[in-house]
Amino acid sequence: MRVTSRALRTNVTPSRAFSVLAHHNASRGLPPPVMLSGEWFGARAVIAPSPAVSPGALPPVSPVPAPPGVIGGGWFGYLSYDSADPSGRSGALPASAWGWADHVLRWSSSGTCHLESLDGGGPSVSTMESLLASPPAGLTWEAGPLRRPLPSEHRDAVKACVHAIEAGELFQANICTRFTGSFSGSPEALFAAGVSSLAPRRAAFVSGPWGAVVSFSPELFLARHGRAVRSTPIKGTLPRRGPLDDGNARLLRQSTKDVAENVMITDLVRNDLGRVCEVGSVTVPSLLEVRPAPGVWHLDSTVAGVLRPSVSDAGLLDATFPPGSVTGAPKIRALDLIADLEPCGRGVYTGAIGLVSPAAGLELNVAIRTFEIAGGTIELGVGGGITADSDPEAEWQECLHKAAPLERLLAGVEQ
Repeated sequence: MRVTSRALRTNVTPSRAFSVLAHHNASRGLPPPVMLSGEWFGARAVIAPSPAVSPGALPPVSPVPAPPGVIGGGWFGYLSYDSADPSGRSGALPASAWGWADHVLRWSSSGTCHLESLDGGGPSVSTMESLLASPPAGLTWEAGPLRRPLPSEHRDAVKACVHAIEAGELFQANICTRFTGSFSGSPEALFAAGVSSLAPRRAAFVSGPWGAVVSFSPELFLARHGRAVRSTPIKGTLPRRGPLDDGNARLLRQSTKDVAENVMITDLVRNDLGRVCEVGSVTVPSLLEVRPAPGVWHLDSTVAGVLRPSVSDAGLLDATFPPGSVTGAPKIRALDLIADLEPCGRGVYTGAIGLVSPAAGLELNVAIRTFEIAGGTIELGVGGGITADSDPEAEWQECLHKAAPLERLLAGVEQ
C-alpha cells in the first residue's frame, strides 16, 4: 500500500470544508463526511470526505510505512458503551459502526491542508481544490429543550453508589443520566457550530443512515503510534465561568475528593495498560493537570506504555475498554453496579470514537459531551465519578455544569 500526501492551495478552514462537503454529498446522494477536530494525530483536523459508515465490528488493520504525521486514511467509527454493558441493554444507535476511507483531508498544526491517500485513492488535487472553493450551503437544525430526569432519581443513584463504596464493594463508580429532546435538520450543522464555538480537544462526527454521533469530547481514551500507547483519563470537575482562571482551577487541584477520583482512575488505567504492555514500560508522565474544557475545569493525568509486539489493536481494546474514567474501580464491579443503578443503557455515550489508520496508528476519544441523534430524537448523556465523599446534590449540579454549554449550543445561543 502506497501512502501519499499533497498540500492543497486553499485557505479554507476545516469547519467550512466540512460544511461544503456535507452539502455536496447530500445533493449527490453520497455518504456524509466524517470529521475529527482538535488534537488528533498531531493535526488540527482530519476529514474523510465520504466514507460509508455501517454497523459492524472494527476490522483488523495491518500497519504500512508512511512519512511522519501522514494519516492517509483508515477506519473511522465508534464503539459504544452498550457493547460492554453486562445487562445487554442498547440505545437507539448500533453498538459499533465503522467506515473505510482511502483518502482524507488533513490540516497540519501550521494550518496547511493536505490531501492524503492510501494506494492512490481519492480525487485529484485540482478537483478537491475546486470543490473546497464552493460556497457552503446554509445548513440548519431545530431542537426542542432537552428534557431532564427528576433530580431525585440521580441523587438516589448516587446515594446507592456511596453505600456500595462504604460497604467495601468498590472504590469509585461513574454514575450517569440522560437528557432527551427532539431534533430535525442537519447534524453536520450542529457539529460545525460546536467545533467553532466550543473548540473541544477531541471532537468527532460520524453518521450514516442509522443516525449520527456528534461528539465534543475533551478526553483522549487511547492513542497508539507504532507500539507506543497512551491514555489521558479525566477525573475531577468544577465549573468554569469565563476564559480566565476564576479561582476554581486552583480549588480543583486542592480538592481532596477530585484528586482522589483522578488518582484512583489513573491507577486503574495503569493496570489496564500493564496487561498488554512490556514489563516496566508503563509510566505516568503527567499527573493531576488542571485543563479547561467547555464550561468546566478538569483534572487529567496521562499514562503511557510500550505494547508487547504480539498485541493487536483488538487486544489493546479488550484490555482497556470501556474507559476507566467512565466506569470505576474495580472496573468489573463498577460495570455491574452501573447496570443496576442507571435506568437505561448508555448508548454510544462513554464509549469511544475515532480512527484506526494503517499509516498513523489508532486514536480514540472518550465519548462524553456527545449527542446521539436518531429518528427525530437527540440524547445527551452526563455523569460523574462517585467516591465515598460524594454529595448527591453536588453530583447533580456537576451533571448540569457539563451539559450547559451543549444545551446552549443546541438552542443556538452564542457562547
